[in-house]
Formats: sequence, C-alpha cells, structure tokens
Amino acid sequence: MIDFWKWAAKVRFLFVIGGCLMGKAKKAQGTGGAAAAVERLVRPTVEGMGLQLWDVRFEKEGPDWFLRVLIDRDTPLDTDTCEAVSRAIDPILDEADPIQQSYYLEVGSPGLGRRLTRPEHYQALKGQKCLAHLYRPDSQGRREVSGLLEGLQDGIVTLAAPDGPVAFPLEAASYVKLCDDEDLF
Repeated sequence: MIDFWKWAAKVRFLFVIGGCLMGKAKKAQGTGGAAAAVERLVRPTVEGMGLQLWDVRFEKEGPDWFLRVLIDRDTPLDTDTCEAVSRAIDPILDEADPIQQSYYLEVGSPGLGRRLTRPEHYQALKGQKCLAHLYRPDSQGRREVSGLLEGLQDGIVTLAAPDGPVAFPLEAASYVKLCDDEDLF
C-alpha cells in the first residue's frame, strides 16, 4: 500500500520544482527585447556593407542560447560575407553588451523557406508562393494554406490560393514562409 503522505510530499516537491522552471521560462520569453536591441546596434553596420538585415533572433536550443543575425542580398551569399559581417558586428556587441548571458553568435542567410516576420518581408515577397500554418483550422478546416502572396494590409495576410483568395489575421498564423524549396525535395 502506498503511504499517502510520502506520495503527497513528492507531488508537492514536483509542483515547487515545476513552478520554478515555469518562472524561468517566462523570463526567457522576453528575448524579443534582446533581439530588438541587437537589431538597433547592428543594422547600420550590416546595411553599410551593402546587405539587408533580414532578421535577428535570440533563441534557446537545449542548454545553449544562440544570437542569430540573418542577412540577405540580391546575389547569393557566401561564407566569406557571413564571416565579414560576424567580425564587423562582434566588437559592437562586445562593447554595448546588450545581452547579459553567454550565447553563440551566428551570422547567416535566412535560406530557403525563409519565414516572413516583418511587414517589409510581405512587401518584398509579394507575388511569391508562400505557406501559412494557422494555429486553428479556418472555416474550411485547413491548418495550412498556400498561395501567391498578395500582401499584408492592416494586419490581414492575403494569399491567392488555387481555390480562391484566402485572408487571415497575421496573429492567427504560427508562421508564414516562402515556398521556394518545394521542387528541391
């Protein structure tokens, strides 16, 4: 027979540990401020090198944190360009120290299937095929919709799908990404 009080003490211990872990996770969700601060610091340097700053992400993977600076240009990127940007922004980040914890700095391309995270992305990729993953199914039961991007207007994304236009609020999608990698696999 299980001793109820021993079991209850273990359960209470798990709730306390779980509460501590959830508290830490809530603090980590505020990483958007770190990414925004880094973006303000590095944008002039990146654009001064003739490149576009696509996105800045501060993400946790396992026990490690990664600061990802995603750059782009009209011609394909090479590793030498990524290295040059990394060397240019590293001293800026060291001096300003916008992130108080340790992290790995990565500079790279947003790549194929890049996510659209800013209004200017929707403008730049108008007419391109995109895929949206919705948090909840739409009125036709779809959680994924794809079509040619018509734009983002007043927080509403519009895609020209094969069965007609699809419009949804931007906050209803977990992500919207470019479908430029479909024919590769």
